[in-house]
Amino acid sequence: MLRILLSGVAGVALALAIGWFVVSRIVGRDDAARPPAQSAAAAGESADRKIRATLFYVAEDGMRLVAVDREVAFGEDTVTQAHRLVEAQLGPAPAPLARAVPDGTAVRNVFVTERGDAFVDLSKEVTTRHSGGSLQELFSVYAIVNALTVNLPAIARVQILVDGQEVDTLAGHVDLRSPLRKSYRWVAPPAAQPATPAPAAP
Repeated sequence: MLRILLSGVAGVALALAIGWFVVSRIVGRDDAARPPAQSAAAAGESADRKIRATLFYVAEDGMRLVAVDREVAFGEDTVTQAHRLVEAQLGPAPAPLARAVPDGTAVRNVFVTERGDAFVDLSKEVTTRHSGGSLQELFSVYAIVNALTVNLPAIARVQILVDGQEVDTLAGHVDLRSPLRKSYRWVAPPAAQPATPAPAAP
């Protein structure tokens, strides 16, 4: 009887040991597969990260675009960064420059294809609040086109949509039926640096 009892106890102990081993292996495997948790501090640092980008605004005389280096929120991938760039481009212009895109315009979505074509979906205010005029429309279009193509090498062309739909133009002048490449034609050249004076003759 004693021998049977001892055999039973040994069997239970063996089963418990095997069960513990199996559970520990499963837990270890799950822990290895699970990505490390990001601390709140690290998440905050990522949210606060900025990049330097070139954005485009209308000059004081209203006759050309001016390229301005500004800080823009960082995006983890091309689509996110493109969205951040358009959001920044639609924001207030630094004085004394003016917005190239009508106030109140919002970015609804951004899509980027494998070919490098970006589709920027803007709210209807880009057309309903537009002042009209061919030059003003060129500024609106190329401020967005250039902001993406100049700052993101993965984007070669940009097509503007309005409320999720393709449009012929914003104000009747610039053909938006296909993606556009960047153009500096309406952008003022960088200000000339003052010449360094020659050293005086001995």
